[in-house]
Amino acid sequence: MITAAARVSTPETPAPGWAPDPHRARPAPPAIRDFPAEERPRERLRSYGPGHLTNAELMAILLRSGLVGENVLAMATRLLARFGGLDGIARAGYDELCAEKGVSHAKACQILAALELGRRFASLAPADRPAVGSPQDVANMLMPEMSMLEQEHFRVVLLNAKNHVLGVQPVYIGNVDSAVVRPAEVFTEAVRRTCPRVVIVHNHPSGDPTPSPEDVDITKRIIEAGRVLDIDVLDHIVIGRQRFVSMKERKLGFE
Repeated sequence: MITAAARVSTPETPAPGWAPDPHRARPAPPAIRDFPAEERPRERLRSYGPGHLTNAELMAILLRSGLVGENVLAMATRLLARFGGLDGIARAGYDELCAEKGVSHAKACQILAALELGRRFASLAPADRPAVGSPQDVANMLMPEMSMLEQEHFRVVLLNAKNHVLGVQPVYIGNVDSAVVRPAEVFTEAVRRTCPRVVIVHNHPSGDPTPSPEDVDITKRIIEAGRVLDIDVLDHIVIGRQRFVSMKERKLGFE
């Protein structure tokens, strides 16, 4: 006969209703190096451009490494939550950042330096920003990165009335065979920033920058949409492997 004393629960068979031990160690999150390659922040930046990364991913690249039990992406997310986003981190001082768990003097310096560079760029007078005067200028700016991409990327170079570059906006990332782009998406950021001129750019992962019939068709549609919005499409640059084609120079899609 089993007595009452024998029915005492053991650690291997906890009694019903017992709560989990709060002191029991939880599994550590995987390190960034254990993520699939396409999910690591640096690889995502290289493949898709910085505009497609979250604030936490960009912060993780700056921080470079996390802690035991907290990978760098989790650390970046924690810091953003702790300070209330990028604005809060920008207002935090060196000592306040260093007081956070895992933030060394070097990491604090990296964060503050990156934020200061962003401030300085944003404060540049239009005349101090890079200007483009030819298809070659646009190619020189984007070809080093875009010629190496393995998927089609469609981007818009935003310009002011004097062709100073106000920004480069990612619009579409597709596969190596097609790039379905809606004209409305092309001009979203240009309208928001009241840019009077744009240059559209996309790459051919095959390495051959020869425009396809689809490239000509989408160029015509974008130009027509630009006329409605009073935004001038100066050119459509197709980038291949260290080569490019100006569709305007070849009168493809441009009247």
